[in-house]
Amino acid sequence: MIPTELKQKQDNREEFVILDVREPNELKISQLEGNINIPLGELQEKYLELDKEKDIIVVCRTGWRSANAVSFLKEKGFKKVENLDGGINLWADTVDHSIEKY
Repeated sequence: MIPTELKQKQDNREEFVILDVREPNELKISQLEGNINIPLGELQEKYLELDKEKDIIVVCRTGWRSANAVSFLKEKGFKKVENLDGGINLWADTVDHSIEKY
């Protein structure tokens, strides 16, 4: 999913979960409103905290970690899970220029 598609889902008030797999110190720099944070390194232990029935959009800085998280969650039976292509940095470039990139 590209950032503008996520923005459209937000604007349409669709129901979904934003799962941010970055580390807590990264969230201090920038984050999307309303996200759930489970760092990628903790996902194997904490993925059961997520609802398999909900649409989940996974976010990281550039899209690499979130792509790995999507693969892992799909292996665990999650069907409604997508990666935010380009991560929060592409979001900052295309949707919200107030978001700090790093």
